[in-house]
Amino acid sequence: MKLTLVGVSHHRAPIELRERVALDAGAARALAAELGEEAVVLSTCNRTEIYLAREEAAEDVAVAALTGLAGDRGDELAGALYRLGDEGAALHLFRVAAGLDSLVPGEGEILGQVRAAFEAGTTGPFLDRLFRQALHAGRRVRVETAIGESPASVPSAAAALAQQVFDDLTDRRVLVLGAGKTSEATARNLVSRGAVVAVVANRTVARGEELARGLGAEAVPLDAVGAELTRADVVVSATSASEHMLARDTVAAALRSRKGRPLLLLDLAVPRDLDPAINELEGCFLYDVDDLEAVVADTLSGRRGEAARAERLVAEEADRFRDWHAALDVVPTIASLRALVEEIRDSELAKAGGRLSESERRNVESVTSQILAKLLHLPTIRMKEAAAAADGVVYADVVRHLFGLEEDRR
Repeated sequence: MKLTLVGVSHHRAPIELRERVALDAGAARALAAELGEEAVVLSTCNRTEIYLAREEAAEDVAVAALTGLAGDRGDELAGALYRLGDEGAALHLFRVAAGLDSLVPGEGEILGQVRAAFEAGTTGPFLDRLFRQALHAGRRVRVETAIGESPASVPSAAAALAQQVFDDLTDRRVLVLGAGKTSEATARNLVSRGAVVAVVANRTVARGEELARGLGAEAVPLDAVGAELTRADVVVSATSASEHMLARDTVAAALRSRKGRPLLLLDLAVPRDLDPAINELEGCFLYDVDDLEAVVADTLSGRRGEAARAERLVAEEADRFRDWHAALDVVPTIASLRALVEEIRDSELAKAGGRLSESERRNVESVTSQILAKLLHLPTIRMKEAAAAADGVVYADVVRHLFGLEEDRR
């Protein structure tokens, strides 16, 4: 069984390219189903990745799926894709689950996103083992290291950026677009730094009102956002919309009533919620998830030691998976050997059947079963150990030859 990973992330592609292949939960599930058995699609703000496990080469299938999503920028996306197989793909997933490949190293949301992708995928025994072990690796890193210390998420980094821009966030008015987890987490991070969440606007009014109550804010419909822009100091947007929620012209109209007061806009959505042209307006400062890298860089120095510990833990888990994967090559040989000896045992017991009482037959079956189990135990262990080395397949071939297993199959 071959493991194939094809993906794109913030490391190699800007947000305007990543948003072309960003998928919501339903679309990711549908693509995994379309790709067939043993397929998982992981799509977050910073990455879209396809994991496939099958006997034949699967790289072309995954590349075609992603470049097809990118439409007229498919060729450009193809140049930004990374392609990994087997051990490299497994190690990458383990690092992703541990938060080591995130924009904000150690961020906690990714573990839940990996779990959701796994549950939505079309998994068989191979990807089931891979993703369960990746989740285990992610949990170990969270428990055994301190890499997740603040700021350990995009929302906390966004709040830190806002404080850098204004120096003091005390009583700064915040307008929140969207009422999901990212919007709420960012709003609470801003409040912890002294800001005031004044307004929440959401497509689903009931959810917007619920979040507004929790923040002591006012809930308004999305079509009222233009008027609210005249009073806001910070705009936070993190919806799941596929189109821009705030256009340049809407912001430009609000600026005429702001009397030169600066407006900070934090677009944490992928695809982006806010028209990039807003950044061209005088007094507007628009940042998206890619712009948070500078903030993150300032927080890394104190966590490099924890990151090194996390990398070692992930490497241990990757080695365990590699050994399991390698052992799959000798499993058919082990199974054939066990089947052969059981067949010989059954045949000899059948020949002796007439000379044995029922009680004697049960005793002989029990004794011979224990003898065979003990005889096969060490060869089985040795073959699995050898499988992790370069000559593992050679061991299996020798066993098949010595016991005539290929001849037996024919």
